[in-house]
Amino acid sequence: MIAAPFEASPPRRPVSQDESPDEDLHRCEVGRRLYRIRSADSGGERSSASILINRMYATRGYASRPLPDESSPTRITLVASDHESTVATITVGFDSAAGLHVDTLFRHEVDALRQAGRLVCEFTTLAIDQVVRSRRVLASLFNVAYLYAHRVMGYDTLLIEVNPRHVLYYERMLGFKVMAPQRHSPRVGAPAVLMGINFSYIREQGERFARQSRASSASRSLYPDWFSPLEEEAILLRLTRSVVPAESVVRHRYEPLQLLQA
Repeated sequence: MIAAPFEASPPRRPVSQDESPDEDLHRCEVGRRLYRIRSADSGGERSSASILINRMYATRGYASRPLPDESSPTRITLVASDHESTVATITVGFDSAAGLHVDTLFRHEVDALRQAGRLVCEFTTLAIDQVVRSRRVLASLFNVAYLYAHRVMGYDTLLIEVNPRHVLYYERMLGFKVMAPQRHSPRVGAPAVLMGINFSYIREQGERFARQSRASSASRSLYPDWFSPLEEEAILLRLTRSVVPAESVVRHRYEPLQLLQA
């Protein structure tokens, strides 16, 4: 479990390796409002995430499906909670024999990446409670998902499907690039655009902003709200303790390619 404040705060002391894994990863001032990020392993957590997804998607006129009752070895759902209330969620999907959700609309483009030796994964079902509206929550959720997919599991390429009106946001805030024109998604009942990014670029941006002073909330990027390198190492320690590699997850070595421009 990862704990952090809703908004940016001064640099915090990362947890040491000999502290209990049940303790919070970050220590913040007394009285600061905290949220916690964890994997949705229980039925109750997955149900809460599904309710949030359905509510947020419905406000935009999208269709949605509840998360499966049980977790899958090729997918992990992360939830951010404020006390016992789920305020944000995202699911990481790893390529496998069953494929990815993005294959439904963009199989040709995804297969091209596979054939080129890329190790692809996807982020899906992102939902954030409108009451929260915190950059810090969104940045931290993406940060932990990136750490799990890239630094722990070894994937190198991230794919997402977004509504065309959100393309500019992901380009500006995280550096995603459009990889295929929009197509209609029957899963959500709306148009979708395939976007992608190299995890190496995400890591470079996190390290670059870590060398600078924490930017203001007006910054046109989420990377200033990333965890510090020391905090990331503490989070990685937690994540690697809990990982059990699944045989069904596609794993292979690759040569670096320039298919996705940084």
